[in-house]
Amino acid sequence: MSAIETLIIPRTRDLGDGFEVRRALPAVERRMVGPFVFLDQMGPNVLKPGIGLDVRPHPHIGLATVTWLFEGEILHRDSLGTVQAIRPGEVNWMTAGRGIVHSERSDHHQRSSLSSLYGLQCWVALPQADEACEPDFTHLKADELPVAERDGAQLIMIAGSFLGLHSPLPTRSPLFYAQLRLSAGASHLIPAEYEEQAIYIVSGDLDLGSDGSFGAGQLLVLKPHHPLTVTAGSSGAKLMLLGGDSMDGPRHLVWNFVSSSGERVEQAKRDWIAQRFAPVPEETEWIPLPDNLKPADYP
Repeated sequence: MSAIETLIIPRTRDLGDGFEVRRALPAVERRMVGPFVFLDQMGPNVLKPGIGLDVRPHPHIGLATVTWLFEGEILHRDSLGTVQAIRPGEVNWMTAGRGIVHSERSDHHQRSSLSSLYGLQCWVALPQADEACEPDFTHLKADELPVAERDGAQLIMIAGSFLGLHSPLPTRSPLFYAQLRLSAGASHLIPAEYEEQAIYIVSGDLDLGSDGSFGAGQLLVLKPHHPLTVTAGSSGAKLMLLGGDSMDGPRHLVWNFVSSSGERVEQAKRDWIAQRFAPVPEETEWIPLPDNLKPADYP
């Protein structure tokens, strides 16, 4: 019996200057996996001298963002006053709660020469009881994340708990987010620890036996309660494992806002238009709400 419930081929978007992202969630086939409502792969991209990442200040509510890099560096600034560079193997976890604003940019050093940027960003919906919590930010260095290695496999526990490893990140619901590296021909069991689980193939190929073979840039959503053994192809494989318990109800995802309440999303739109969110210190730019999303009662 197949363990794969849904196969998602991410759509590619060009954000300008040849900078591409692949969006696996949300998708027509699946809106979320556990609390994960958004999954973007950034790159791999090569940025020419003088060109960098410039995601101007923008708001979030009702979610936590988690950024994980394979190459490059991003400077995070937010309305709490946080200024934090993130590098490969480190993790930025930003809880928006009732509202936060942040920017993501390349710093002066990154812009001065040829640079690369390659990684993933996910959004995790907060439980209804925590949707209006106080915003916060946590950064962990690579040596603060639990790691397990065995039989050609290396697992880094980024957030939550899985396979006996527990990340110190302050998550607010049962979930897991981990990086799994497999050497050529190595196999690993993905147990059914949570109701909703998925595998994102970053690089390499996977042999799933009777389920067939799958390649990079594919999101495999697993059937509930179905463990799965994965085997890497001849070049090895890098995977992201993610999921958690099913959410306490559906979520509205509009622009950068996530909420169980449609009216809360509309209020967030009005607040951003009126600039009632706290600003990011030392930032003067901001991304306006897209015209097609303006609430009906504004102005």
